Amino acid sequence: GADDVHILDPFTGTGTFIARLLGLLDPSDLTSCYENLLHANEIVLLAYYIAAINIEQTYHALRGPGPYSPFPGVVLADTFQMGEATSEMLPEYLRPNSERARRQQALDITVIVGNPPYSVGQGSQNDNNKNLGYAKLDEKIRNTYAAKSSAGLKRNLYDSYIRAFRWASDRIGERGVISFVTNGAFIDAGSADGFRKTIADEFSAIYCLNLRGNQRTSGETSRREGGKVFGSGSRTPVAVTVLVKNPDHSRPGKIYYHDIGDYLSREEKLAKLSAFEDLSGIPWEEITPNTSGDWVNQRSELFQTFQTLGDKKNSAQLPIFDTYSNGVKTNRDAWAYNFSREELLSNMSRTIDAYNSERDRFHQSATTESVDGFIDTDPTKVSWTVNLKNDLRRNKPSVVDPTKAVRSMYRPFCKEWLYFDRQWNERVYLQPSLFPTPAHENRVIAVPGVGSRSASAFMTDVILDIQLAFNGQCFPRYRYVKVDDAGSLFAGDGGYERHDAISSRSLDAYRARFGADVTADDVFYYVYGILHSPEYRTRFSADLGKMIPRIPMVESFREFTSAGRRLADLHVGYEAVAPFELDGLPDAGADPKALAVEKLRFAGSAREPDKSAIVVNRYVTLSGIPQDAYRYEVNGRSAIEWIIERYQVKVDKDSKIVNDPNTWSNNPRYIVELLARIVRVSIESVEIIDSLPPLGI
Repeated sequence: GADDVHILDPFTGTGTFIARLLGLLDPSDLTSCYENLLHANEIVLLAYYIAAINIEQTYHALRGPGPYSPFPGVVLADTFQMGEATSEMLPEYLRPNSERARRQQALDITVIVGNPPYSVGQGSQNDNNKNLGYAKLDEKIRNTYAAKSSAGLKRNLYDSYIRAFRWASDRIGERGVISFVTNGAFIDAGSADGFRKTIADEFSAIYCLNLRGNQRTSGETSRREGGKVFGSGSRTPVAVTVLVKNPDHSRPGKIYYHDIGDYLSREEKLAKLSAFEDLSGIPWEEITPNTSGDWVNQRSELFQTFQTLGDKKNSAQLPIFDTYSNGVKTNRDAWAYNFSREELLSNMSRTIDAYNSERDRFHQSATTESVDGFIDTDPTKVSWTVNLKNDLRRNKPSVVDPTKAVRSMYRPFCKEWLYFDRQWNERVYLQPSLFPTPAHENRVIAVPGVGSRSASAFMTDVILDIQLAFNGQCFPRYRYVKVDDAGSLFAGDGGYERHDAISSRSLDAYRARFGADVTADDVFYYVYGILHSPEYRTRFSADLGKMIPRIPMVESFREFTSAGRRLADLHVGYEAVAPFELDGLPDAGADPKALAVEKLRFAGSAREPDKSAIVVNRYVTLSGIPQDAYRYEVNGRSAIEWIIERYQVKVDKDSKIVNDPNTWSNNPRYIVELLARIVRVSIESVEIIDSLPPLGI
């Protein structure tokens, strides 16, 4: 109620925060605040009108009888664009609105509250709805959050909610308070280290209440995250953050943190919030960040001394692998992957024909319209991406090539046909140098990328998708280099030279430590063994979520090498493992129609599943699955549950393409046998992992 405290909700939506705030004011301050001190911006016209009505109706209900008074503080505007100070910001044909905006800009805003939008980019190029760029704001992010970040990928720092923090930090000047309800990923994300470092430097006090609810996780991690605070409207974690800027207090600021707790339902979280009432009711823990800018799950200094798996920026780090790569990122999985090779080629033929038709139409039209405004964005014809639009601009044709249909590992223990083509895969990264042709043998270790919630490792011998492991990186046994057939001794190998991907310096270091007989194979499988160590995963879980794995040299080198080799053979050769003897497994003479899978599920009910049995269809139920088999997990989920999740008939909602796992193999027993094989793989993997020696560090 003080006459110099101006409060702004810059993303007001339907005006809820300002309307609630009116109810908290002393009645003697109500009219003065309503007329002079409360401000709200909204860019969506309908929401703007609703916000004005909500705020006005709340005010008049609280004030009582009297003449109707419109709320003078609401502005129809893009808050971020207001900060750019461009002439297009305030069109003269909305003069009263423009005057309110100019008046707001001239004020010293003291408090900024709100629920900023969460968006790092449009979901699909078919939407033709790209996020706007804000030159001044993004430049400030580059000079602060991005400049102080050690992350390789900084795209998430331009998410709308991070932009909101940057804009608000500048808008309140040297003194004020910001309070936002936002995506809570910044609390622990490796890419947000620069953001955390910057706000600690810029503010005198930071209060962060982590409401959890990250449902972009799976398995036990997902259950621990608890209910989604906004119900079905959000899959992201949610945090309430209060930033206090006081020039009379020293910097860096004090950081106060509270985690709402594990396994809480949405209702339990909201009940806790009600019980807290305000900041003083929260049992805060004061945090001292480490040098990496970590607030929670702080990285280990010991981990930093281990040898990194790979480092493309600094070879002086002596990485174990000379090269590594993301998996393939198609940005059109429904089109570029399928269990059926015939369906894959048919789908690709249809979309290539549609693309060529649009390409011809564009270049024959002599239009001055942009590609985005011209093309047919029907998702049942083409899934557009940035690169494909660029190809259309360049008038680059496309032709279906059946040799580009190759076997790939799409998800753990789930192979599909991939149309492996640079034009139709948005990013192939270095996969062509790891698997130049199906005839070139290789094995790769896939690990999750930075930001994963669970440590994991999986090995395959075919091209892999980037989400085989979460935003995964893969570390190969070999890399292939294309050479001139005419002058190469390797011409019989299809014109490729094969090179060890284990660095020679790294191999020398292992030989110096463990004996001259150590081979590159030994080092490769040693890495795989270490990555499965429960002690390693638990002790260094915070590090593994924020950076590429680092591998210690331990005295039990031979034991880890042997275990890694056995695990690798199990995981690569899973289709040849003897099926576990499950009850109900059909014999070889079973009717193929009785083996077809629509959707696998656990026996029992959805609320109380019986994981000892899996219902294949109305004819077949496989039972006798040991509970221990579920202990083997890949990428946050048990191997068995990956089979249940992937081996079902799916129809893509955009393209309407059907992907039927029954078409993968000519053997009608393939899926039921695969289930039984994965049970054995899981049990034997658990036995090997349980036998791993301690690290001895």
